[in-house]
Amino acid sequence: MRIASRRGAIAFFLSLGLVLVALAIALNVGWIILNWREGVLLVFGIVFFALIIAGLVVNTIFLVREIRRNEQHDSFINAVTHELKTPVASIRLHLETLQRRRLPEPQKQEFYHLMLNDADRLTETVEQVLRAGRAGDKRAGREKVEVDFSKLVRECMDATRTRHRLPPENLRYKEGAGNGSDLRVRGSADDLRTAVFNVLDNAIKYSGEKVDVRVQLEAPDDKRVVLRVQDKGVGIPPDDVKRIFRRFYRVTHRSLAHVKGTGLGLFIVKAIAKKHGGKVFAESDGVGHGTTIILELPRWTA
Repeated sequence: MRIASRRGAIAFFLSLGLVLVALAIALNVGWIILNWREGVLLVFGIVFFALIIAGLVVNTIFLVREIRRNEQHDSFINAVTHELKTPVASIRLHLETLQRRRLPEPQKQEFYHLMLNDADRLTETVEQVLRAGRAGDKRAGREKVEVDFSKLVRECMDATRTRHRLPPENLRYKEGAGNGSDLRVRGSADDLRTAVFNVLDNAIKYSGEKVDVRVQLEAPDDKRVVLRVQDKGVGIPPDDVKRIFRRFYRVTHRSLAHVKGTGLGLFIVKAIAKKHGGKVFAESDGVGHGTTIILELPRWTA
């Protein structure tokens, strides 16, 4: 309901802007026709007309952007609220059960395990928001060292398998071109680790029930190191392929309604890639055909 109302507001402002521009053109053309003999007034009229048109266009663009930004901000607030309330409610429920009932030891251990998972989920949500703020800070992460990117990617894959309890065949590494030597980049190891973790988590999250993710790291030339993370999950609609790297943006297709998140993961990846002189982009043949996230970084040679 709220999204529909905002789209209606966007359509209203666009229509209002077009009507005002058309009205200004009509009035100015009529005024010029009636006063074509007055040269000075004609010049001032044309300048004044151009300023009015520019002001109307800028005002309309600003209003539409603000409406979209508010919409994304509300979506982010709703997502974060859900990500915070759900584990808190789960932890509270398990604690109340443990307090009121005498449970056998195996069931207690299961409850402890579930509560620890919920606590990890809370921590990850908070850290994701903090990382988004740090990624947008140009002064953060200026310290740069030589990083063995190949080793870093493998460590991230091992940690991701452990975190999501995946067997090795569900998250596999594929050798690429130029892997005979160390693939090194220069930058912040913590930031790069965050970027790789986010790409891997994103691929697993959007894989659905059957996780099948392929990771390939290669050096197509002496200047680039390219990381490709391919999943066979839900895919991305064509109109959203470039938008998924925006802050707070989340794909609204009905097939992705079950996927929870804050809309910050890929934004953080883009910010980190840009800070390191690289870039990130996505490829997808559409909904149901999987997605490939490609991260390119400048290769470092001593």
